[in-house]
Amino acid sequence: MTAVAERSSQATAPGDRLGRPMMDLRISVIDRCNFRCPYCMPEDRYPRDHAFLAAAQRLSAAEIARLAGLFVEMGVRKLRLTGGEPLLRRDLPEIVSALASLPHAPDLALTSNGVLLKRDAAALAAAGLKRITVSLDALDPVIFAAMSGGRGHVGDVIEGIAHANRTGLTPIKINCVVQRGVNECEVLPLVEHFRGSGHILRFIEYMDVGTCNRWLATSVVPSRELLARIHAAHPLETVQSAYRGEVAERYRFVDGSGEIGFVSSVSQPFCGDCTRARLSADGQLYTCLFGRKGFDLKSLLRGGADDAALRAAIGGVWGRRADRYSEERQAAAGGRDGRIEMYRIGG
Repeated sequence: MTAVAERSSQATAPGDRLGRPMMDLRISVIDRCNFRCPYCMPEDRYPRDHAFLAAAQRLSAAEIARLAGLFVEMGVRKLRLTGGEPLLRRDLPEIVSALASLPHAPDLALTSNGVLLKRDAAALAAAGLKRITVSLDALDPVIFAAMSGGRGHVGDVIEGIAHANRTGLTPIKINCVVQRGVNECEVLPLVEHFRGSGHILRFIEYMDVGTCNRWLATSVVPSRELLARIHAAHPLETVQSAYRGEVAERYRFVDGSGEIGFVSSVSQPFCGDCTRARLSADGQLYTCLFGRKGFDLKSLLRGGADDAALRAAIGGVWGRRADRYSEERQAAAGGRDGRIEMYRIGG
């Protein structure tokens, strides 16, 4: 069967209560991380002896592949592996290989902090990984250290990006979370560094995810402000979205030296086009980055549920979905208790 015929046989993605199809699945393969970024996993809440999930509590490679296959059958087109830091999972190449072999050829990507890419990029590419996104909040070593919780070195990230590029994991996206008074001074240096490299730099507004990052609205640098600052130094022009649900507003440099993007969940919410489901490392299905309660797919899996029962459960969860947190942020202010932490379901 041709790729076109395979795609035509794929089920239509189910719609939620607001008519949004389920087209993307982010899979957290591990809840551990080798960084302690203050906006995600601050050291004071997650010290070195913190008890993360044991291996038996996480979905196995086979369980991840089985669930991902069902999501793809139901219309999901994009799979992204996240963490924690996914490269800390020893069987990650096995997971990648299983997902890369799924019918309907879903787009397969991964998000990493990049420190271990020098070690793993070649193996992941050989296993079938197509693209990678690297989180990099600063080039300045001191600012980088502060934003990574004193873990890792910026030079290792830059070297990891180079290795990923050589192994064909392209185009590489570079994500930077911008916080006022912390790393906004790094925006133009990052632009200068990656302009002309072929990589796509994306600036992300600082979000109130989880319960412990001490988020304040005054710490957000709106994307429009960053756009104006960059445009003044290097003129930009808009690029049309490539598909429904694309979260980044895209721009290219007028001189042809590349593309950048802005993810503006705070100042310009995009809930109306959100097509993402999220699967945590312990098999909980979440329908929003700001969710409080997941649906336990792992218990169904390990309880002997067949594929039909799992598809029905997934479709039921998505069909009941009405999440619009970013659009309702002001009304929901002050209600962060019990919210799932970002490192458990990926950003």
